[in-house]
Amino acid sequence: METKVEALQDNRVKVTVTVDAKDIDARIKKTYKDFAHKYNFPGFRAGKAPRPIIDNALGAAAVPATVTDDVVNETYPLAIDGSNLYPVSKPTFDEDMGLVEAGKPFEYSLEVEVKPELELSSYDPVEIEMPAEGVSDAEIDDQIDQLREHYYDYEDAAAATKVKEDSYLDLGMKATDDAGADIESLTTPTRLYGLGTGLFPAEFDAELVGMKKGQKKEFSIDVPAEPTVMTQPLMGKTTKINFEVEVISVKNKVLPEVTDEWAKDTLGFENVADLRSRVAESIEEQKADVLPRIKENQCLSKLADRLQGEAPEAMCEEAETSLLQDFFQQLQRQGMSFDAYLAQQGIKPDQFKEDVKAQAADMTKQDLALDAWARHFGMEVTDEDVAEEFVKSGVEDPKKLQEEWRKNGQLHMVKNGIARTRAAQDVMEKAVVTEIEPGKPADEKKKPAKKAAAKKTAKKDEAKADAAAEPEATEKKPAKKAAPKKAKKDEAAEADKAADAE
Repeated sequence: METKVEALQDNRVKVTVTVDAKDIDARIKKTYKDFAHKYNFPGFRAGKAPRPIIDNALGAAAVPATVTDDVVNETYPLAIDGSNLYPVSKPTFDEDMGLVEAGKPFEYSLEVEVKPELELSSYDPVEIEMPAEGVSDAEIDDQIDQLREHYYDYEDAAAATKVKEDSYLDLGMKATDDAGADIESLTTPTRLYGLGTGLFPAEFDAELVGMKKGQKKEFSIDVPAEPTVMTQPLMGKTTKINFEVEVISVKNKVLPEVTDEWAKDTLGFENVADLRSRVAESIEEQKADVLPRIKENQCLSKLADRLQGEAPEAMCEEAETSLLQDFFQQLQRQGMSFDAYLAQQGIKPDQFKEDVKAQAADMTKQDLALDAWARHFGMEVTDEDVAEEFVKSGVEDPKKLQEEWRKNGQLHMVKNGIARTRAAQDVMEKAVVTEIEPGKPADEKKKPAKKAAAKKTAKKDEAKADAAAEPEATEKKPAKKAAPKKAKKDEAAEADKAADAE
């Protein structure tokens, strides 16, 4: 088989494939034999019908058409892979390619969009900011303060204290509907209520602001179209709620003091020193897990900002499809419905779609930026590297699986994944890192970080080789392993917590 590649416009190439006559003749011979066994021809034993009989019964074009389909389907993936092309869309074939003929080579052509070779504006080390390694007293104090928030109590504030937008108060309340009937679910002689908690509409809270202990007030609010916890049962039953309220007392939120007794009796530690030691261990474990991922995300984001040119829409769409597949698989494993997820996150379907689309675009830019870095620094992937990747997948027969991937024209995915992984490691190792130290003034927060080796991270495309353990994956484009947008938000929150950033 011979292959010729011609560059076209818009990242498209034309691939011309020529299969020699000897291979065509062998395929024609085999197909006639297969047909002789497959079909029943009167007067001939199975497998013994001659070619003229087969042509007469099935049509003269039956065998050439079958051979043509087989040749094209089997050779075009090899031609693409062998030419080191990375297709990002399905190929289109020449409609007038014709059929194979005995004794003649067969030539056909196809066009396909391939991954562009974009460049970066700079190949200098990226500069990032990271939470400081180790554990500071400020971080320990912050974690203990968060623990204290779970064990707070309330005490009466001074009688002259006015209700504010975030106050807690002891509230007496009577509620009636638009017909004057009592609403028992809202009527109570005393209720501990916090403004801004969302139990009641914002209009209800606004009426309380400025009141003091012992004051009474009457007012009405409309039942909101977007129900709150307390107004949900009233939907469709009344249009207004009439309130008579009395502020029995305004409350101050009181956090427990950090004493040996509190640490032991409430939290189960020996004393405050033991509590601080255990909290420090927990923070160290969290950092050991999250800091490498934060570093990788920041490095890739900075690198993607240097990308010159636009990512192909086809690549962004593929990344988006992959993200959605992974996301819904996660939901299925967790036994959660999509509607429940949206409600939990407080977002609408359109916002979710936009988030996924934006993340897919970011991922694609990062991939193309890593490709540029790998090319610039000559990170070649050898056949031995590819073979080792299949060995690392842990399958029983890695050589057999590698051959299946080769026949399906998928080895470029493995090569690309290896190159991107090496590029990511190189970017992380060369990165200029400034550590952010928590608990210091802004002008003293940053200091140069010591050089640290990057943690080896399995990239999305390398994960495609690991997916080789499932043979059916060879029939599909393996999905990139990426977390949904929410996962990245959680990671960012972990970064903020670890850094105690402003």
